[in-house]
Amino acid sequence: MTHVTVIGGGPAGLSAALFTAKNGLETSVFDTDETWMHKAHLFNYLGIESIDGSEFMSDARDQIEEFGIDRHQGEAVTSLDQNGAGFTVTTDGDEYESEYVVLATGANRDLAEDLGCAFTDDGTVDVSLSMETSIEDAYATGAMVRAEEWQAVISAGDGAAAALNILTKEKGQHFHDFDTPADAA
Repeated sequence: MTHVTVIGGGPAGLSAALFTAKNGLETSVFDTDETWMHKAHLFNYLGIESIDGSEFMSDARDQIEEFGIDRHQGEAVTSLDQNGAGFTVTTDGDEYESEYVVLATGANRDLAEDLGCAFTDDGTVDVSLSMETSIEDAYATGAMVRAEEWQAVISAGDGAAAALNILTKEKGQHFHDFDTPADAA
């Protein structure tokens, strides 16, 4: 089964993980819980009147776990390398293999730099509209790719865009994740 590794557990990372796992791809998330959401209170997130950022993150983690995501809470990624079939993700405790990687580490762009991703003149990771970096099958999201627009809702959209592009590659045709009321029953 195709494996997607998401590095980062904020809105961008969890959104990417939700879409990939929900649609049948084996998904792992490495989450050190250093998201800026713990300093936030959401009033400007569509569909949410008011919620504390930490409470939002707890709800988001609960939601992704419903789809069987392999969550590595508190396990930091120390290096990321390309290999013949995809990527090797290394932590202090282990190594993991993955065909795709989604970088969602906020403004920390160290792993993208180590991987050899191209950067823009303003120091952000250079990505296509689908959030793919200059390294095939490696995606960057959220504050990694934006100099200023660091909003949770924008980051979640970036994560969804990365996931939909991965699903498009895997399905061999443009993929839409559009649920209907019958799907929720």
